[in-house]
Amino acid sequence: MQLRHTDILPDGVIMLSVLSAVSSLGALELGIWVHAFISRTGLNFTVPLGTALINMYSRCGDIDRSVKVFDEMPHRNVVTWTALINGLAVHGRGREALEAFYDMVESGLKPDCVAFMGALVACSHGGFVEEGQQVFQGMWSKYGVEPALEHYGCMVDLLGRAGKLLEAFEFVERMRVKPNSIIWRTLLGACVNHNHLGLAEKAKERIKELDPHHDGDYVLLSNAYGGVGNWVEKEGVRNSMRELRIVKEPGRSLVHIDQVVHEFLSGDNSHPNWEEITRFLGSIIDTVKLGGYTPITSNVLHDIQEEEKEHCLGYHSEKLAVAFVLLFHRDRKTIRIIKNLRICYDCHSFMKHVSGFFDRCIVIRDRSRFHHFSKGSCSCRDFW
Repeated sequence: MQLRHTDILPDGVIMLSVLSAVSSLGALELGIWVHAFISRTGLNFTVPLGTALINMYSRCGDIDRSVKVFDEMPHRNVVTWTALINGLAVHGRGREALEAFYDMVESGLKPDCVAFMGALVACSHGGFVEEGQQVFQGMWSKYGVEPALEHYGCMVDLLGRAGKLLEAFEFVERMRVKPNSIIWRTLLGACVNHNHLGLAEKAKERIKELDPHHDGDYVLLSNAYGGVGNWVEKEGVRNSMRELRIVKEPGRSLVHIDQVVHEFLSGDNSHPNWEEITRFLGSIIDTVKLGGYTPITSNVLHDIQEEEKEHCLGYHSEKLAVAFVLLFHRDRKTIRIIKNLRICYDCHSFMKHVSGFFDRCIVIRDRSRFHHFSKGSCSCRDFW
C-alpha cells in the first residue's frame, strides 16, 4: 500500500491489523518500526491503538516497552489494563501484575472475565496460592462474574504448580461445570512434574474418555514412567502411540534476525550452517560445564547410556538457536527465541549458565510463558 498508493495513508484500523500480525510473528524489530511509523505519521493515539502496542510488545518479548506505552497513555479502559496484566503475568512479574489488577479496581473500573484470567495467570506463574484463591472466590462474590472453564483451569494450574495435587484433583471433582480434556491435561502435567504416578494415571484415564488422540497426554505419561526408570510401562505407552498412529510434535525454535526468520528443529540437520552450529554448540556445552552446568539427563527418557542422553539433549532446538546467534551475530546483547513447546529442565539450566558466561540476555517464549535469562538466573525463579 505504501509503494503503490502513496496518496493513501494507513489509518488506525489498518495499523491495528498490522500490530496483530506482528504480535503473532513475535517480530520485535518489525514491531518497533511499526510503532515509529505510527508516531511519525501523526496517527491519533487512541486507546485501542495503545492497547494493541502494549499487547504487541508483550508478545514480542519486551515487557518494559509495554509498561512504557501504558504509562504514556492518557486514557485507558479495562482492555488496556488487561493487556498490561497479562503481559506482566506471562513475563514472570506476577507481583506487579497483581498490583496492576488492584490498581485497575481502585481506578473505578470493574474487572471482566479476561482481566480475572490475567490475575489468575499471574498467581499461577508466581506461586501465589492464597492470592489466587482470593481472586477466584471474589469473581462471583464481589463482582458477580461467573467463572468459565478457563478460570477453573487457572486454579488447577495454580494448585498443581504448587504441588497441591490432591487439592487440585478434588477441586476438579467439585467443579460447577464439567471439566474438559484441557483441565485434566493441566492436572496430568502437574502430576508428572511432581512425580505422582497414581494421580497421573487417573488423569490420563479421564482424558482418554474425552480426547483419546492428543499426543501431549501420551508424552507426559511416558515422561512420568521414564522419569522414575519404569521403562516397561514407558514402552507400553509408546507402543500405544504407534498403534494409534499418534506422532509427537517435534521441538521447533525460531529466531528473527534483520527481518529474516531462522528455524531450528530438534535433531534436524537441514540448516545450511548445521555443521558449524553444532560444532560451536559442543564447545559452548564444554565451556559452561566448567562453570557448573550439568546436563539433566532425566529429560531424555530412554533406557540408554548417560553419554548418549547428553548427546540427545545437545540438539534441542533452542540450544541450536542460541549457538547460531552467538556464532554469527556476536554483537547482539539480547537473544530472542520463539519455541513451540515447553522448555525442558535441561535447556532451562543451560540457558542460565550461557546467559552468565557470555553476558547475554536470553528471552525464550515457550508454549506457556516467557523466560528472561540474565546473569545466571531466570525471571521465573525456576518455578514454571
